[in-house]
Amino acid sequence: MTKPPVLVWLRRDLRVADNPALLAAIRARSPIVPVFIWAPEEEAPWSPGSASRWWLHRSLNALSESFRQCGSKLIVRRGPSRKTLVSLAAETGATTVYWNRLYEPAALARDRKLQEALRQSGFTAETFQGNVLFEPGTILNSSNLPFVVFTAFWKACLRARVPPRPDKTPDRIPGPRRWPHSLSVTDLELEPVIDWAAGLRQTWEPGERGAAKQIKAFLRDAIQLYSEAREQPGVRGTSRLSPHLHFGEISPWHVWHAAWRCRDSSARDAYLRQLVWREFAYHLLFHYPRTPAEPLRSEFRAFPWRRNAKMLKAWTRGQTGYPLVDAGMRELWHTGWMHNRVRMVAASFLVKHLLIPWQEGAAWFWDTLVDADLANNTLGWQWVAGCGADAAPYFRIFNPTRQEEQFDPEGAYVRHWVPELQRAPATYPRPIVVHEATRARALAALASMRRSRRS
Repeated sequence: MTKPPVLVWLRRDLRVADNPALLAAIRARSPIVPVFIWAPEEEAPWSPGSASRWWLHRSLNALSESFRQCGSKLIVRRGPSRKTLVSLAAETGATTVYWNRLYEPAALARDRKLQEALRQSGFTAETFQGNVLFEPGTILNSSNLPFVVFTAFWKACLRARVPPRPDKTPDRIPGPRRWPHSLSVTDLELEPVIDWAAGLRQTWEPGERGAAKQIKAFLRDAIQLYSEAREQPGVRGTSRLSPHLHFGEISPWHVWHAAWRCRDSSARDAYLRQLVWREFAYHLLFHYPRTPAEPLRSEFRAFPWRRNAKMLKAWTRGQTGYPLVDAGMRELWHTGWMHNRVRMVAASFLVKHLLIPWQEGAAWFWDTLVDADLANNTLGWQWVAGCGADAAPYFRIFNPTRQEEQFDPEGAYVRHWVPELQRAPATYPRPIVVHEATRARALAALASMRRSRRS
């Protein structure tokens, strides 16, 4: 007698290779119905931004092809998730649902309720660790509390169980005798109505195959120089795997074990620290779920931020008059990505030179980054603003000109993204603020916050 199908609910684990929920279903020797459900309202207020939706459209198309090559099919539906899964179970006769866990607050709350509701309705609902190296809640300090200092967290991760090696990609995925109806990916209307994504198309190949190409190129060409080159935006010295990891097109343990084979231990460790920084972000969001909107350090609620729509617009358009900041913001708009060193400089400029709240910068990055990830976006912005875990002190204020001299000394990066500086320098805007004056203003704002805290 044929076993009833298993529904494998895919979210941000858009891969066939090394997918724990899918592999568990294969081991159950049951027909498998892979399903993706588009329900952005269930992730509010952090439903995917514009660049993420563009990426998701292409990633789903790539995933659909991966399943086709394995003799299977990706079923695409609109939400709500619970209603859709119950409906699919009725259509297929499935009594089991598998999925890989997510850790954002809205997803956690939804999944817990959904798992309990499915079990009460007689379903088997099992979840798996498919998106992180170390399960949030398992890496704790000696007082059984979450780490808020990265170096200590990094060392604890090194002492923990080594992440498992990647599993083999299945050659064949058994399907049901009758496939349920599926929407096309185009039906989800993820792509922009006005085509602003030409630069994204030129830069990225979303999907498993794109992730495999990216890590192969990084391990072949860049990782040996990672310790030195990763801080230079004009050099292709980083892995550029962040969007592939965010959408689960490659597993983090695949990346871990691939990087571990690097002959240069200093380059290897420098890169693995960045991979574990990603983990740190997920663990912090798990323990402190309000941080996407509120500072981890409560005293920063009293910080005298300023709202200035004109200055914010100049920053988003790359028209601040500071070439490194503007280059980064233009790279972001064109490619959906920005070099990490430049992210720090651009973010610091917004919150310290302009005193605009970090939440406004985080919202802009959320909409424009292809690797927009709630945990990492939150940690990065709070780090720069001085109000989060292991944060840079607020009084450490990047000088954009000196940062350019240090990390883009030949000017390759700035010349590429701010070409008018060479062709027609008179058209480039004058600085919208003066560094020395705004540095002094930022320090005065910090002193004001401290006084208000004492009073």
